[in-house]
Order: sequence, then structure tokens, then C-alpha cells
Amino acid sequence: MSTELELPFRPDNQLTEVMRLRVQSLQQRGQKRQDGERLLLPNEAVYRLDFPKQSLRFSHWKVQLAQTGRLTITATSQLWTPDLTNLMTRQLLEPAGAFWRSPHDAGDSTVQCYEADAHEFGERIAEQAKVRKVMYFLFAFADGCSPETVDSSITFTTDS
Repeated sequence: MSTELELPFRPDNQLTEVMRLRVQSLQQRGQKRQDGERLLLPNEAVYRLDFPKQSLRFSHWKVQLAQTGRLTITATSQLWTPDLTNLMTRQLLEPAGAFWRSPHDAGDSTVQCYEADAHEFGERIAEQAKVRKVMYFLFAFADGCSPETVDSSITFTTDS
């Protein structure tokens, strides 16, 4: 018998702060990023997803935007140790999930996305869950979207 398991994306404020300090440190010293290093942009934050089970099948996304805006979710393939390693561009998984709500959308309309990319992205997350207990994501907020206006989770099915 299959059951649904909805997992919320949770902000990782500590890791976000560490990444912001890295950017700040480079700026203060007038240094450049390492070749291939991916620095956190001002409109980005780090989120995490904890997997209580490893055998999951992607079901669907639940992304709610309280107002117009755009949210791009990019997964990382690394097991993060921010005190020892920097995020490298090669550690970002493709495709990213792009979700948006346009100004002309009705107030109760569903959030739009590129469905094929979002589905493939969800399946890749399920694959990573087979070997991980936690996974990290970069959330990029644009066009009026902010952490306060976003509620997001991903739903999997699991055999009980």
C-alpha cells in the first residue's frame, strides 16, 4: 500500500549566513571567487529538505506564492560542509524548478511552472533521497517574490 509523504522545504538560516559572509569576506579583501565557485546572490537563500525515508517516488510539487513573483529552486548535489568547502557550480543539479505567478493571474489561481522540468526535478530529488538524509537547495526570489510570501513542499509516495 502506498502513502503520501509531504516534505516541507525549510530555510537554513545558518548556512545562508555562512554563504553571505563568504561573499562579504571576498568583497572586503578585494578578492575574487575561486574558479568554478558559486557565490550566494542577494536574492537567494539556502533551504533544506530532510528525508525521513529513503525509498520515495516523486508525486507532485506544492508551491504557493502569496503575490506575483518568481521562485527558482536549484538543488545541490553535495553533502554540505560550509566550514570546509565552498559551493561549486558543478554541484548544482539540472533542471531547476521555476515557479511563478503573473500579475494578471487570479488571486486563487495555481502557481505556474515548466511542468516537464518540475517533474524531472522532482524525480531527481527522489533519486538523491535514496542515498541522503538531507538535501540542500538554493531558492532565488524575483519579481516581488520573497521568503515571506512563499510556502513550498514536495510530495512523494512511499510503500508502507
